Formats: sequence, structure tokens, C-alpha cells
Amino acid sequence: MGRIGKSFARRRAEGRAAFVPFLTAGDPSLDRTVEAAVELERAGADVLELGVPFSDPLADGPVIQRASERALARGVTLEAVLGGVRRIRERSELPLLLFSYFNPLLQRGLERLAREAAEAGVDGVLITDLPPEEADGWLGAARGAALDTVFLAAPTSPPERLRRVAEASRGFVYAISRTGVTGERRALSDEAAPLVARLRELTDVPVALGFGLSTPEQVAEAGKVADGVVVGSALVRFLEEQPEGDLGAQVRWLTSAM
Repeated sequence: MGRIGKSFARRRAEGRAAFVPFLTAGDPSLDRTVEAAVELERAGADVLELGVPFSDPLADGPVIQRASERALARGVTLEAVLGGVRRIRERSELPLLLFSYFNPLLQRGLERLAREAAEAGVDGVLITDLPPEEADGWLGAARGAALDTVFLAAPTSPPERLRRVAEASRGFVYAISRTGVTGERRALSDEAAPLVARLRELTDVPVALGFGLSTPEQVAEAGKVADGVVVGSALVRFLEEQPEGDLGAQVRWLTSAM
């Protein structure tokens, strides 16, 4: 079991869900991303998803799209993100999940990327647009480098797709709480709990719930349903509006009702 699995297991033993924040690496700067990771660990975050800036983030809403555009305009590349991971590892043991679309990884070469990511201190990778049916090449490279791979499961996923997602995922399974793109919503979707229940029938790997969670009440509600709660757009927007704001205080607020 790697750092990600151990973090979920520790929270499970405590009787509460893990908190998984998402940040776009390099927004507002790589220096701020490194500092933010340290702040998040101190505030009680359990795993950090680091988004690799991408020019066509189809699964993401406008907040994360803007963050990617800003980071790309500053010249933040996949190599730069791995450099940021190395700097985080000098100061933090927070489990790190690289969140990327497939093209940047393919361009670098899957075996090379897996090796370099592991050497930098990445614990796992989530590739948003890579379905498990087409992932054999990546899974071979990732498992050879002892990297977890997290797959996405949607409310619309048919049973066979859910089975494949459950079997292929390591670290945790990412359950999308609603159809559509990332972004803050007013309430937890009615689709969330049934999806988590379907996944738990297929795997003992923890299930984390994300997409649309942005308030302490939503985080607490999701934490009663799933093993982990992912919050992305709300934190990315916070840094957009307050680049040097107290991110730790924001996380403590979000998790206050858990």
C-alpha cells in the first residue's frame, strides 16, 4: 500500500472521510503551488491532486479552465510540474496525485513519465480522458514504477465500465457526483450515493466523491456517503481571487462540518 492508500486507511480507522483538495499546478505560480501544498498538509488535507495545465480541459468548468490558461501563459509545462513536485517532497510527505489529460503524458512517453513521476515523488496519476479499456499501456508503465492509477466513474457508467474502473483503480476510485464538468454547485447530486454504493459492491478500494462540492455542508454530506471528498473549483477560485490568501483556513472551513 502506497502513501495514498495509507492516508485513506488512516481516516477510515478514525471513522471519517479523507479530504482531497485539487489545485492547478503553476496557478498563480509554481512557487505558490509548493507553498500551498505545505499549507494544505498542515490544515489536514489527506491527498493533493495536482492538475497539469492543459489547453483543452474538456472535463473542467470555467474556473479550472482559466487556471490552466494562466499557468500555460506563464510557461508551466509537465516538466515544470514535476520540478514542483520535487520541491514539495523536500518539505512535505502529503500524498500527491498527478491529475492530467492523456496527451501531455503520451508526448513525454509513458514509461519515461511513470519513471520520472515516481522519482520526483508522485504517488499516483489520474488521467481524465483515458478509459480503463484503453489503459493497458499506461497501467503497465505505472505499476512498473509503483504508481497508483485512479480512474473516474460516472453516474451514467454502465455496469461493465464500473467493473473495469473498480478492477483497474489503485489508491482510490474517483466517483463523479454528477454528469457534466467540474464546478461549484448548490447541492450534492441525488446521483452520488447510488454510484458510491454500486462501486462498493465491486471493490474494497476507497471511493472518493468529487465534482461540484464547495461548502462545508456539501463536504460533510459527501463524507457520510464516500471514503473521501474531493474539492477543486472552490479552492482554485479562492486562489484566483486571493493568490496569497490563507488556503489552510479555507480548508479548515470546508472540513469543519465533517
